[in-house]
Amino acid sequence: MIDIHNLWKAYEGNQVLRGLTLKVNKGETLVILGRSGVGKSVLLKHIIGISHADKGHIEVDGVRISDLQGEERYAATRNMGMLFQGAALFDSMSIEENTGFYLNQHEKLPKSEVQDRVDEALTMVDLEGTQKKMPSELSGGMRKRAGLARLIVYRPEYLLYDEPTTGLDPITAMQINELIVKTQEELKATSIVVTHDIISALFVGDRLALHKEGQIAYIDEPAPFLEIDDPIIAFLRSQVKHS
Repeated sequence: MIDIHNLWKAYEGNQVLRGLTLKVNKGETLVILGRSGVGKSVLLKHIIGISHADKGHIEVDGVRISDLQGEERYAATRNMGMLFQGAALFDSMSIEENTGFYLNQHEKLPKSEVQDRVDEALTMVDLEGTQKKMPSELSGGMRKRAGLARLIVYRPEYLLYDEPTTGLDPITAMQINELIVKTQEELKATSIVVTHDIISALFVGDRLALHKEGQIAYIDEPAPFLEIDDPIIAFLRSQVKHS
């Protein structure tokens, strides 16, 4: 379980998180919706330890990771992985080198085992045969899938997705959604998906939350969530009707 309590964060006087509180249940996929620039991605960076809150705390499986520093913080968050919005692949590395990067840097495994796990991860995201290709040779959707392979190759317990379908055509976006569900089922992980795409949210999410004015304004299962009386949710509801 991820337990976020009263999280505050400001950047250069701009208050992004305003006492945000949220609980993510073990094994669920929680989707966080909201307008661009409201701090959804900032929240993910706090959970994985890239950013540090001005006030409040985050607990993962009972460990208050927001109080930890250095090696202790790394040890507490190494069971997490994040798919960044732009996939964040290393341009100078091949797809297999990108996929195996974490294993080669942090795990003492035989090269043959690393190769097997890289091949398995790429097959899982339908990228078999791309091992020697460079990121520049792949389409946007394929780069997203390569980023997902790099995420799942070390089998984290917590998966964080930052706008996984942004910039993709509807068919490719749905392929990514299907992979998110498939990954969830195979790894039995806990996932948080940040998106503004209500169609994707309904496809992958067990619960939906609305990030608004620095807080989680509403959270519920998909059907009752869409019935909440709020102008942003009313807009999302209209998008579903017109899809």
